[in-house]
Amino acid sequence: MNELEVSELQKIIDESDNIVFFGGAGVSTSSGIKDFRGKNGLYKSVTDYPPEYLLSSACFYKEPELFFEFYKNNLNSLSVEPNIVHKYLKKLEDNGKLKAIVTQNIDGLHQAAGSTNVLEIHGSIYHNHCLKCSKIYDASFVFESVGIPKCSCGGTIKPDVVLYGEMLPEKALNKACLAISNADLLIVAGTSLTVEPAASMINLFKGKNLVILNDSKTPYDNVATLVIHADLKDIFENLKA
Repeated sequence: MNELEVSELQKIIDESDNIVFFGGAGVSTSSGIKDFRGKNGLYKSVTDYPPEYLLSSACFYKEPELFFEFYKNNLNSLSVEPNIVHKYLKKLEDNGKLKAIVTQNIDGLHQAAGSTNVLEIHGSIYHNHCLKCSKIYDASFVFESVGIPKCSCGGTIKPDVVLYGEMLPEKALNKACLAISNADLLIVAGTSLTVEPAASMINLFKGKNLVILNDSKTPYDNVATLVIHADLKDIFENLKA
């Protein structure tokens, strides 16, 4: 990253008034949350099982003990604080420039920073329901439970996060697609853009500027207006909303 790249990004932001931010796991790494596929990512630490299986609907239903052991040990972000990226986006929203945040993250940090129009296309750890009676439970109940979290009716409580093998939530997905298609600036950050169908949503963008901010290359770098390969913290601490 160099000063010219940041200056160009600042200029693009200043000249845009319908901005959509599309973020992945890299957005939350400065808060201490591991990403998935990065060099120090969560998937690098898994040895006994394929990580895609541990976070799959197959594992949840067939081996719930195994699922919840991994889920509770690795995806608990209840005590995590928003970082500079989340806080910057809140300011951008307050100024009327940022219209929506489309996030692949399930940690709720955008809402913790105060952002309002957050479209969680992979769900959230904060929403959980009983498979038997549909009673709602908060995240603390799930993460503090011993073994498989159970409802008062005896049913298993399922986190409302999108597991491998499940469809994306239709309502959030439709809103995200509409927001992206109407944006004049799409900022894609902290994602490798390799997970479908979320990655293909980038193809819906027909606006003026596509900006990609990531620490490594993505399949869409060659069609972007601006690409910056750097740590997101280093980029956003040099931007003004």
